[in-house]
Amino acid sequence: MYEAIKNKRVIVTHADRYMGPACVDSFTSAGAHVIAHGADLSSEHACAELVESAGAIDVLIVNLAAPNHYGTLVTEMGEADWQEMFDLLVHPMHRLVRLTLPQMIDRKSGKIIVFGSAVPLRPMGRLCAYSAARGAQISYVKSVGAEVARHNVQVNLIAQNWVENPAYYPPELQENPKFQKNLKEQVPLGRLAKPEEDTALALFLASDQSDFFVGQAIPFSGGWAS
Repeated sequence: MYEAIKNKRVIVTHADRYMGPACVDSFTSAGAHVIAHGADLSSEHACAELVESAGAIDVLIVNLAAPNHYGTLVTEMGEADWQEMFDLLVHPMHRLVRLTLPQMIDRKSGKIIVFGSAVPLRPMGRLCAYSAARGAQISYVKSVGAEVARHNVQVNLIAQNWVENPAYYPPELQENPKFQKNLKEQVPLGRLAKPEEDTALALFLASDQSDFFVGQAIPFSGGWAS
């Protein structure tokens, strides 16, 4: 599988946060040429500049993180916080995909992988904006994946939760006894996934062995969601 990834040009967005660092390490170790992008992507210009400067793109990894505002009641969710979720998680994803697809369609080859969330797959209160934005990512991937499959371009999403990453599970949270108790109660495996377990799935989705995966939102949460 790794041989198929060797020398491929791979963009990793938000390379310094969420699953970015682990992705950069895993794909670099697999021999890919990784374009690690850590700058803000909230504007169309920024997305266009990244895609244009990257040249040929074999794999686009849409890795976007945002504060989840957990605990905020829907009646208290302000317009700015609601809009922020879509500005950070949804609009950049569409811009990057829209700008990258033409070259992949012309070549009849390409992979787009979105690091999403399993949260929309399981009802959770006090998480309306984050759930809505992550749910929009899933719906988008399903639609676009079906649309471009005939061009031999595969678009898929990893619907993850309970994976070690600096954005949502920093060390100080993992050390909290309340969090440890919740982890054992909520996750059948009773632990967080290691980042490399998660990126192993991304490596598979980036390889030619995943060609029959089309518009999938693949749960990766230790049995927490399915």
